[in-house]
Amino acid sequence: MVKPIRNVVVLGANGAMGSGSGAVFAAAGIPTVFLARTREKAEAGRERAESMVKSNAISRFITTGTYEEDLERAVAAADLVFEAVAEDLETKRTFFSRVDRARKLDAIIATVSSGLSIAAMCAGQSESFQRHFLGIHFFNPPTVIVGCELIAHAGTDPAVTAYVRELLAGTLGREVIETADTPAFAGNRVGFKVLNEVAQLAEEHGVAFMDQLVGPHSGRAMPPLVTVDFVGWDVHKAIVDNLYANTKDEAHEAFKLPAYMQRGIDAGRLGNKTKAGFFKKDESKNVMVLDPTRDEYRLVAEVAAPLPAFVEQMKAAIHVGRYERAMDAFCTAEGKEADLLRRVVLGYISYGLGRVGEVVQHARDIDRIMGFGFNWAPPSVLADAIGTRRTITLLEQAKLAVPRVLVEAAEKNTHLFNEPEVDRGRFFFAA
Repeated sequence: MVKPIRNVVVLGANGAMGSGSGAVFAAAGIPTVFLARTREKAEAGRERAESMVKSNAISRFITTGTYEEDLERAVAAADLVFEAVAEDLETKRTFFSRVDRARKLDAIIATVSSGLSIAAMCAGQSESFQRHFLGIHFFNPPTVIVGCELIAHAGTDPAVTAYVRELLAGTLGREVIETADTPAFAGNRVGFKVLNEVAQLAEEHGVAFMDQLVGPHSGRAMPPLVTVDFVGWDVHKAIVDNLYANTKDEAHEAFKLPAYMQRGIDAGRLGNKTKAGFFKKDESKNVMVLDPTRDEYRLVAEVAAPLPAFVEQMKAAIHVGRYERAMDAFCTAEGKEADLLRRVVLGYISYGLGRVGEVVQHARDIDRIMGFGFNWAPPSVLADAIGTRRTITLLEQAKLAVPRVLVEAAEKNTHLFNEPEVDRGRFFFAA
């Protein structure tokens, strides 16, 4: 029997994911210890957590400490040890060895890793550690985004998985999707395929153009390259490099990091955290955009082109809630801009629903993590708005894989997205 979670320890509590995850536990009234390399960094994590929830009330549930002085003592009293240190396998395993020696035998250990192998992370630890180890992948910022992946490995005790699912879905109010222990799990595998593909296309077509073309009207709250700047180029690289090295599917080349991004990373250009990525502001606060072919910035106002007419038609239809009309404009538009947008969006539908049976069990799992984790229109919502039979025809014309779940829906003449309590309009944006 799994004991209730009454005390949590967060390792790496000074980082964005550590402090955000700690805020989620503390906001639920669970005493949480924030640990970092120094007390100053741990206190900075506490302050960031307060800022995320816009209240200092959670501080009564937060204490802080350091790895050197407090880790063993804090871990010995913890029911859940939540690891959010650097996304590096050996770094994580070093911490897990210390945790294994200090933990209670029934304590649960979780990693917030965005895609490293769960089995590899706990390899070499005690049998008890491995039975109580799993992945809890929150999305950033976890105080706002409720989508969450739960990843067990082959040795995880099913009772532990069931208990953690109940904790996440109940006490912590998460939308929980269970995924297989595969590279980058479900959300990041599908999402970063799109993000990196757009980054690749930006080298030829321009950053501003691609973000305008694959903008909110295509079913996402934030344009793709603005998203990469928000996530961080270094984090983006870690995820796509992992996928490029460890997956060999139909989208393999879409995970190859563009050379201009590697040059930018080498130069310290990491997105919002360094105030320069695909976009930055000059001294007069004018927005500037990267020219990938020259590694230099230009004013957005100088390079922004008028949107194609079909994009304006999509926006107008979305504005009045006519989502099928918007997707009809998407399907019937002519010209290279329309072809380019269809390439990205249809590729997303094909790749996302194609992971059913490999990474997740059901189409709704992909739909829920993309909808509630990325805040993107789920693949099934887009396919339904286009029409399942029409989607199949478009995929065949584009020489993209036709997922089995899409064929089954077309054969039964049913909708793929069957979530009566979810307003699909939340996934369409006219901005």
